Amino acid sequence: MRHLLTVVRRPLLRHRFIIQCADYKAQRPQPPPAPPSPPKPPKKPVSFSLHGESWEDEYNWMSQLNDKVAMRHMDVYMEQEEKYTEAVMSDTDRLQSKLQSEIASRLAAELATPPLRWGPWLYYRRVEEGKQYTVLCRRLAKLNEEFISNKSPSSGFDFTSGKKIEQKLLDYNQEAERFGGYAYEELSEVSPDHRYLAYTMYDKDNDYFKLSVRDLNFGSLCSKPQADRVSNIAWAKDGQALLYVVTDNKKRPFRIYCSMIGSNDEDVLILEEPQENVHLSVRHTKDFQYLTVNVFSTQSSKVYLINAADPLSGLTLVWECEPNTHCIVEHHQGYLYLFTDAAMQGQPVDHHYLLRSPVTSSCSPRNWENVFANDQLLTIEDVDFCHSHLLLTVKDRGKYGLYSVSLPLSNDKVGAHLKEFNLQKLPLPDHVSQIFPGPNYDFNSSTMRFTITSPVMPDAVVDYDLLSGQWTIVQQQNLLYERTRVLYGSASSTSNSRIPNNLSENSAADESTWNDLSEYYACEEYEVPSYDGALIPLTILYSRHRKTNGENPGLLHGHGAYGEVLDKRWRNEMKSLLDRGWVIAYADVRGGGGGGRKWHHDGRRTKKLNSVKDYISCAKFLIEREVVEETKLAGCGYSAGGFLVASAINYCPDLFRAAVLKVPFLDPTHTLLLPILPLTPDDYEEFGYPGDIEDFRSIRECSPYDNIQKDALYPAILVTSSFNTRFGVWEAAKWVARVREYSIYDPSRPVILNLTTDIVEENRYLQSKEAAMETAFLIKMVDS
Repeated sequence: MRHLLTVVRRPLLRHRFIIQCADYKAQRPQPPPAPPSPPKPPKKPVSFSLHGESWEDEYNWMSQLNDKVAMRHMDVYMEQEEKYTEAVMSDTDRLQSKLQSEIASRLAAELATPPLRWGPWLYYRRVEEGKQYTVLCRRLAKLNEEFISNKSPSSGFDFTSGKKIEQKLLDYNQEAERFGGYAYEELSEVSPDHRYLAYTMYDKDNDYFKLSVRDLNFGSLCSKPQADRVSNIAWAKDGQALLYVVTDNKKRPFRIYCSMIGSNDEDVLILEEPQENVHLSVRHTKDFQYLTVNVFSTQSSKVYLINAADPLSGLTLVWECEPNTHCIVEHHQGYLYLFTDAAMQGQPVDHHYLLRSPVTSSCSPRNWENVFANDQLLTIEDVDFCHSHLLLTVKDRGKYGLYSVSLPLSNDKVGAHLKEFNLQKLPLPDHVSQIFPGPNYDFNSSTMRFTITSPVMPDAVVDYDLLSGQWTIVQQQNLLYERTRVLYGSASSTSNSRIPNNLSENSAADESTWNDLSEYYACEEYEVPSYDGALIPLTILYSRHRKTNGENPGLLHGHGAYGEVLDKRWRNEMKSLLDRGWVIAYADVRGGGGGGRKWHHDGRRTKKLNSVKDYISCAKFLIEREVVEETKLAGCGYSAGGFLVASAINYCPDLFRAAVLKVPFLDPTHTLLLPILPLTPDDYEEFGYPGDIEDFRSIRECSPYDNIQKDALYPAILVTSSFNTRFGVWEAAKWVARVREYSIYDPSRPVILNLTTDIVEENRYLQSKEAAMETAFLIKMVDS
């Protein structure tokens, strides 16, 4: 009976379910939303011709800043681009939020900069709770030998003695109120007597830097000097006089004035250069005994000397050479030292060298002698001085090194090879990518500060005591423990290590003293043959736990301009890609500063195409060696690096799956021919003078805007720009519009334009937000 009932009931239950579901209608799967359509700006062709060549620019109207109608169209177009970018990236909102949290969590809690000792004072900057900008402060060093950070004692108040021991020198939050909500400082120099602070703040409304001088004893602004368009400042007469350089309407430094502090007299014009191709700069020697004036033009490079004790006594020419030459003059115990890369005996050189000459020399022209004999394997990259030592940043067979030489130099050794001097080799970690000297204001101190950078190590601020042979990591972020080490004085003695005196000794620092990440991330260096056989340095960074041959996505950075060394320092935002299995690579292409002066010259003007082909060779190397998966390579370039990557895409659009171009230089033809924003001689020397027919042809050949391939499939591209960039937002807008018009449309490979915040808005939240957006774009387009 049970069996029968069970059998009978089954169809009844099934029937009941059918009755209950009879009114249900199955929903058809909804088709995915149509991809957003990119904006189409209007075309208004304008014809140009030069050197027998004619061309049209249909988007020239975007750069007509004085045309109100055009600018209204531009505003509308920028709004459309903003909406299109939001639509394209809308499905990455959660990813962007996650990435922003990751990146923001790695930002160092920089509550204070490492205190810098100069004379009796410790100078530092700190952030007050709830404030956006820093405060410049100082304390007497003798009362703070155990000074560790801005919280010891809290806010500069010693609760034991009941005394305030911190002096606020300048609150940049108050400066922001003076300058329309922004506090962007270009220059700041404390006078050698520690009485005054001269500084320049960016006036956004007028687009120039304004000079102010503050009396540190009273905290008030001095009535004079107060000048506009100031590009350079230098103290003289032990702080009683200030020299400053003023620019013209085209931002060319062309006048030098001298102002006597506390005097009601008018500022005195020291030098004026009316010629448009002449630029001026002024600086003081580290011992404050002399001022040097550099005069650069397309014809020559000159250096003049001024007695700092009497700045109105006139200028004395001490050096003259060919144009576009690096010339820095220092003084030490009666000798002038000149660090330069000028031609030697009429022959160009590929490196810097150091000369010296007695100050009292009466020869005309002045006699200079080589301090060190030339050595092709050991080249000097930079020099610094203190009263007791000469500091040399060198490259020994391509590897960075720091050496110190005792001063004064023995006359019988001058002219000998560097290794014949009594050298101290300062300890450095592995894979150093650059060494930046610190302010090192105190000429009488034997402690010198440097910032050491590496692709696998957060930046380390290091103090080297050249007399005692001790070194101290003053500040370095520790990502493994999510904290920042800030050390100073006797509290840091646990990190000290004796420096060996012999150059041949292995003086590498104990790895445990550096917050090195090489245990988790590998750094490999290669030399990649370019199309003409030149060997291009390529640095590759990847996670040791996520590397698989031929399957990883990759991002290739490049710059290759102005002789600047490619920035390969550790970036916290890149950790999000590394931990997701990405390979980060850096191509030191010609045109940059990685291989001497010749390396730079082989990638500029008529040879600019070399840098593009070098970058392409490195990209192909990554794919052919299965470092990166063939369809997952992206490019990245900033400013002139954007020019490099965009040009490479024009030549090989199928080589890249995506690219990020940050405030890029994309339209050199029109920018160099008809500059809207003031350009410097360096811009023309780098990319060429359109008036020169050979330069013009090279500009046209490499121009990203003029060489977009028609009917080609371009990679997905994110272009970021700003209204406050050197090359103008219109360059990015024009290039984006033309790429969309010429190339094959593929909604899975969008070309988008993102307007970033102004350069003067230094906001950590916005920086992490923009970095998260760029990272999400790469992941979406390459690795989704």
